[in-house]
Amino acid sequence: MADYQKLIDAEIWAFIEKTNSFYPPDTATYGVEDQRRIYDGMCAAFRVDYPDGVSTTDRVYGGVPCRHYTNSGSDVVVMYFHGGGFVVGGLESHDDVCAEICAATGLDVVSVDYRMAPEHKHPAMFDDAMAATRAVFAETGKAVVLCGDSAGGNLAACVSHMARGSEVAIKGQVLVYPGLGGDFDKGSYMVFADAPMLTRDDIMIYRNVRLAGDEPVGDPRYAPLHDTTFDGLPPTVINTAQCDPLSDDGIDYEEALRAAGVPVHRVDEAGLVHGHLRARHTSERSSASFTRITQAISALAAGEWPY
Repeated sequence: MADYQKLIDAEIWAFIEKTNSFYPPDTATYGVEDQRRIYDGMCAAFRVDYPDGVSTTDRVYGGVPCRHYTNSGSDVVVMYFHGGGFVVGGLESHDDVCAEICAATGLDVVSVDYRMAPEHKHPAMFDDAMAATRAVFAETGKAVVLCGDSAGGNLAACVSHMARGSEVAIKGQVLVYPGLGGDFDKGSYMVFADAPMLTRDDIMIYRNVRLAGDEPVGDPRYAPLHDTTFDGLPPTVINTAQCDPLSDDGIDYEEALRAAGVPVHRVDEAGLVHGHLRARHTSERSSASFTRITQAISALAAGEWPY
């Protein structure tokens, strides 16, 4: 097992302790309503005000509730899919993150309030992600950059895989500590099985809640790493956290894309943990990571590849 005392610095330990004070480490074992209440309260404790110039409109795209952020308008739209294990989170949990992406990039951002488990099983969450993306492109005519963290990183990549060859113009995808369908019994899943913020046991719980039956085989709507071909995917930037059981998913996805000739760049953020986006105002490491994320979004939107 990893030596977290050596890997994680004082600022991130303070972030972990504050998170745990609102969101106990065993919360994934609670009933779903309690999980959501606790998670929403924790996110509210970290919330910061919008940057100047950002405004929002709550509206529906493709039958899916969304929040549209704008600064001064843009030619490319960021589709953002929130994390939360497909069980918790929503428009409020990642509201300030999306507002800051909008401000930092100058791009419009659409946050997608997709259906969640256990009320809605796979592929409901993917269906909503795809429907919203198609509707934003159809209505605005603007190309999109797909972005998401954790479960939302999964959805962003799933949309990339299933939108290949369609009318939707995808400029790229930025995946933040994504869960992409890796092998639960090796690598980072074992080395970081007991990591702060997210454990292997948590991941197994969320997986089982998401599914109506057995884990799908070869279904890229469920897990991008289960696809049989990675050709034709958009330029991709992956941000993995070192102290995260999901980190090898990013490594495996990077290797699959590179083998298929897809432009791909991955940053493994030393000493960072799952969910560190909420530490971007209190941790130098997380702040630098968030800057790398917004710079990647800007570059892909501009059709640039600075890696």
